[in-house]
Amino acid sequence: MVVSRLATLSFSLVLAVAAPAFAQQDKVVAKVDGIEITESELALAADDLGERTAQMPEDRKREELISYLIDLKLGARAAAAAKIGEGPEFAKRLAYNRDKLLLDDYLTTEAKKAATPEAARKLFDDTVKTLKPEEEVHARHILVPDEAQAKAALERLKKGEDFAKVAGELSKDPGSGKEGGDLGWFSKERMVPEFAEAAFKLEKGQVSEPVKSQFGWHVIKLEDKRTKPLPTFDEVKPQIDQYLVRKAQQDIIVGLRDKAKIERLDKPAAAPAPAAPATPAEPKKP
Repeated sequence: MVVSRLATLSFSLVLAVAAPAFAQQDKVVAKVDGIEITESELALAADDLGERTAQMPEDRKREELISYLIDLKLGARAAAAAKIGEGPEFAKRLAYNRDKLLLDDYLTTEAKKAATPEAARKLFDDTVKTLKPEEEVHARHILVPDEAQAKAALERLKKGEDFAKVAGELSKDPGSGKEGGDLGWFSKERMVPEFAEAAFKLEKGQVSEPVKSQFGWHVIKLEDKRTKPLPTFDEVKPQIDQYLVRKAQQDIIVGLRDKAKIERLDKPAAAPAPAAPATPAEPKKP
């Protein structure tokens, strides 16, 4: 549904030629052989180039955009002189890009009406009501290749050595090993079943017996338990707004299709459904 940025830019240039009154109201930032380059065109070019200029300092970005538009103006003039824009194929592409631009702007404008603060808040509140409390644990572990090494690590812990210190020395987990075996907070579904079952059975501060999983042998220490906190409205509002916009756009397209008469001339017409066999009349009762 998203319009090609280059198509957007090209069409805007066509509009600029057709609407000089608008161009006169726009601030001119440069001229190429008398052809004006305006602030609004810079904005369109920035949108077109996207990530290519997004990380540039503003002054360099502005120079890049002006340079790009200079090349575009010169190239467009050369193409016009070569009568590139006069052929039927160009006219078809221009009409196609015009349709895309109209649809994109229409969907953007109409979808904004759906993504209101009230709609976002209602969706958040309705969703929160359906969420079930989810338990999480904060755990550390020591991962070693075999049971003997796991038992040896456990013996060191029973003698009073610090779990994080032993994990830092022995654990083969490349992620948590350097962090003293710290896995942070996680829900049961995030871990392999054997590990999760053992971890969630522990009490705060308790250390497990060696546990085998597909990754090796674990010794687990439970740091804490909690009910997973729900995200706040402000944390998820960008995702809610995005969902509302996309849903509104889909609904618009579905509504337009429902109201339209669509004919597929590249396929044979669908055969009519066979008529149901006639039901014989019930004989009259004597």
